[in-house]
Amino acid sequence: MDTFNALADPTRRHIIELLAAREQTFGELAERFEMSRPAVSQHLKVLRDADIVNSRPDAQRRVYRLNDGALDELETWVKSVRRFWSSALDELERVLEEPHSDGEKQ
Repeated sequence: MDTFNALADPTRRHIIELLAAREQTFGELAERFEMSRPAVSQHLKVLRDADIVNSRPDAQRRVYRLNDGALDELETWVKSVRRFWSSALDELERVLEEPHSDGEKQ
């Protein structure tokens, strides 16, 4: 699963926001959601499969954290789209500011 599909779900985006603040155990994460623990686990699996988060054992617990550079693909895409639209809007502004060529005086 790619980054975009993993981020399509609001629960997974919220998990990412929580992990952006600090590492958290599965139990800490599960307490934040009004859903079953297996449902939270499934969301974490999707994020792991997309290489956005990873986990490590800590005694009897699993501790989750964001992977370094996990959202680089998203950031690169946003920058390219922003460049396209910035360029397109600059061109539109230029065209709109040109004097009309139909003989009318402005």
